Amino acid sequence: MERIKKALERARAEREGQPAQQKATPGTPHVPAAEITYSQTRNVDVPRTVLRRNRVISGFEPCDFTDAYKMLRTQVLQRLNENDWNVLAITSPGSGEGKSLTALNLAASMAMEINRTVLLVDANLRNPSLHDHLGLPAGPGLNDYLTKDTPLSELLVHPKSIDHLTFLPAGAPMLNSAEMLNSPKMTHLVDELKNRYAGRIIVFDLPPVLSAADALAFAPYVDAALLVIEEGRTEREQVENALELLASTNVLGTVLNKADKAA
Repeated sequence: MERIKKALERARAEREGQPAQQKATPGTPHVPAAEITYSQTRNVDVPRTVLRRNRVISGFEPCDFTDAYKMLRTQVLQRLNENDWNVLAITSPGSGEGKSLTALNLAASMAMEINRTVLLVDANLRNPSLHDHLGLPAGPGLNDYLTKDTPLSELLVHPKSIDHLTFLPAGAPMLNSAEMLNSPKMTHLVDELKNRYAGRIIVFDLPPVLSAADALAFAPYVDAALLVIEEGRTEREQVENALELLASTNVLGTVLNKADKAA
């Protein structure tokens, strides 16, 4: 834990005082969400047993696990509200550090807010996995919007067991994912999603920073980012390298995944 904190303090100094971690204080959303009905979005049943097996918070009764994400949600929403931001990216230095599940659980926790709706986008076009966490089969998604002009209304999914959450899958893996994330059509999509509904947060699950150019290509289009690191696996040098590459992005801080509770 100490090595991560020191790395973040250095990155914070380089960002002219950007705080790396926030205190858990109550969030105060100030823009009421529009009343959303999912008449044009595909509604799917995702049993709570599936969510629980995949460690998605919506499958659990209130416990320490769900409380941890509520605390993270409060900290993140506070920063987003302060700056009038609503586009958040989740990434990590390397693969297998838990960023996709973190993105899903944070989005689900945000969707519990009365005045919020959330759109979760699987922008990991190289190796999409969010549909697996939701127990959904592979199908069309962002890839099809970008390459085939498939309307969003045919791609969006609403898991009925997670109120106020809409999901845009990635679709089939793409080799030219960085180029597609940096394309004019993707830029237009982000702008449209950002401004379509008041009170909506858009959460993008991005590929790892150090393994592909995707996250860097897409970073200019988001308001802020969270970096997910794994206790006992992510090395200090990896954190520093990732933060250096994201120096022009508003990095809100890190999420320490798989941490020993006693640490």
